[in-house]
Amino acid sequence: MKSVRTLLTGLFVLCAALASFCPTQAVAEHKHKHEKFNLIHTAELKKMMADSSHKMAIYDANNQDTRTKDGIIPGAVLLSSFNSYDVAKELPAVKGTHLVFYCANPKCTASHAAAERAVAAGYTNVSVLSDGIQGWVKAGEKADHMKS
Repeated sequence: MKSVRTLLTGLFVLCAALASFCPTQAVAEHKHKHEKFNLIHTAELKKMMADSSHKMAIYDANNQDTRTKDGIIPGAVLLSSFNSYDVAKELPAVKGTHLVFYCANPKCTASHAAAERAVAAGYTNVSVLSDGIQGWVKAGEKADHMKS
C-alpha cells in the first residue's frame, strides 16, 4: 500500500511539474482548435500592420460604450454589430482577404462571434486578436479615441 501511495505522489509531483512548463497561451489556443480562425496577439498584429505587403482588414466588434472608453485600433472598421453585421456590405468582396477581428479583451467573445460569421460566409483567412483593444493599449500601442 505504501508503494502505491509513493507512486501516486510521484505521479502527482510529475504532473504538477509538467503543468508548470505549459504556457497558459498554448492552453488557450488549444481550446480554440475546433474553430476555423486563428488567434493572434498584439505583437503579431503590429508586425502585420507594419508589413505593407500584408493586405488585411481589421474589424472592431465592440459596442459604442467600449469604443468610447477604450478607443479603437487605428484603421479598424467599426462593425455595426458583432453578431448581425451585413457581411455583403461590411466585409471585403475578396473572400481570401486576411480579416482580423477584435473586441475588448480576452474574456470578450464578440470578436469570436464576428469571426465565425465571416468564416460561415466563406472567408478563408480569418483571425481574432485575443488581446482585444485593452491588451493593445496595455502593450503601449496607440488607440484612436472617439468623441462621445
